[in-house]
Amino acid sequence: MLHLCFFDSGRSGKVLVWPTDFSHWINLKVILEELHLRGHEITILVPSPSLTIDHTKIPFNVEILQLSETKETLMEELNTILYTSIFEVPSLSWWDMQVKLRVCDSAITNKELLSRLQAAKFDICVADPLSFCGELLAELLNIPFIYSLRFSYGSFIERVCGGLPTSSSYVPGSTSGLTDHMTFVQRLENWLLYAMSGVTYLYFILPEWDEYYSKVLGKPTTLCEIMGKAEMWLIRTSWDFEFPYPYLPNFEFVGGLHCKPAKPLPKELEEFVQSSGEEGVVVFTLGSMVQNLTEEKSNMIASALAQIPQKVLWRYAGKKPDTLGPNTRLYEWIPQNDLLGHPKTRAFITHCGTNGIYEAIYHGVPMVGIPMFGDQTDNIARMKAKGVAVEVDLRTMTSSDLLDALKVVINNPSYKESAMILSRIHHDQPVTPLDRAVFWIEFVMRHKGAKHLRPASHNLTWYQYHSLDVIGFLLACVAAIMFLVTKCCLFCCWKFGKTGQKKKRE
Repeated sequence: MLHLCFFDSGRSGKVLVWPTDFSHWINLKVILEELHLRGHEITILVPSPSLTIDHTKIPFNVEILQLSETKETLMEELNTILYTSIFEVPSLSWWDMQVKLRVCDSAITNKELLSRLQAAKFDICVADPLSFCGELLAELLNIPFIYSLRFSYGSFIERVCGGLPTSSSYVPGSTSGLTDHMTFVQRLENWLLYAMSGVTYLYFILPEWDEYYSKVLGKPTTLCEIMGKAEMWLIRTSWDFEFPYPYLPNFEFVGGLHCKPAKPLPKELEEFVQSSGEEGVVVFTLGSMVQNLTEEKSNMIASALAQIPQKVLWRYAGKKPDTLGPNTRLYEWIPQNDLLGHPKTRAFITHCGTNGIYEAIYHGVPMVGIPMFGDQTDNIARMKAKGVAVEVDLRTMTSSDLLDALKVVINNPSYKESAMILSRIHHDQPVTPLDRAVFWIEFVMRHKGAKHLRPASHNLTWYQYHSLDVIGFLLACVAAIMFLVTKCCLFCCWKFGKTGQKKKRE
């Protein structure tokens, strides 16, 4: 028994976590719970006004980062930004431009906290690059770190900081809503998005962070340089979801790691689902970030739902719509995964968050997508291309638009067949996505990094990476040869002309 105890303790490690709120946390929490079950000690840094991370209900060590903002203030600000992003002109992320730096500073300037973290001797830091600073902490503590992410704006972080060799000719940029088969105009649009995301980061986002990181580390550096030191990038999608593109050895795809078999429904929900008979049910949710809709929108949606023969379970926390039909029930929370796995579920109306879409893929449920912000436009574009979803626009849709989309998805068997194909592909893996994610975290812990997986491109300057120095040298050689040849020809012509004139005089 003593031998087993010592052996087990030797395998366990200490994990420091720099998380991001909302669906990012939901996904990361699954990985942390599995690491915890395997005996690893987890310490998570949580901002005091965190909106979804309830530190009182997680079985990990928690360090609270005190901020002046309250949870209510952040939620009000978030709702304003979300409304602007959905119904008006999208703006730069409130988290990127305002809160993120204050959260980072609350950790970095806390000498007592840094001393405790230093004394704990962590083996690894797990961070989300959507919220900068995890990599800076890892640098200060001299420990390896890995990322867990879906995407960055325009995929700039993965391409430039991570070294991912993506081409705008067939790899759609994040938030573009394009596929891997683009027309000339779409390729132009995608190229401009790549360029715009680069300009946005290089001139509006990164300079402030570069200055901050240089000041903290006491030497000239950049955020991108520090991010490029990530040992592994755990991408929360996979090839059942993504369009194929080249990737690097230190990029691992773990999409759907949170998915699991459906559990029995609570009695009340099961009775309602069974009451639908052969028609089945439709599950409807707009995720955790959108708490309610305008009264006009909710009435328009309720009117469409009232016209289908299926029963509808709608997660909605706003005022009850006047047009709500007897076939529709409102819930502040629903067991989404268990409902999607129920045999009577016919369709899923979703805001197209990655977690929800993967649960639909896992259970083989076709979708009606209502994307609003972030990666949601990209997600529904992929599902449409794979034949498992229909898209409607929340800004412009009418009741008939939503009704028609539901009828197509439910009544056209090709959507269910395509969803089942994706489901079979997702399940046909040698290792589950969760086991794959945990393996690579433990791999980095065991070997104190994974430098052998990082490409040499991280050690090159931008002009070396694009071989501009080589091209410049070759052009200089060609120019020199052309110059010499031209000079020789001119000299020969001059010599020939002079000789000809002499002969003529003679």
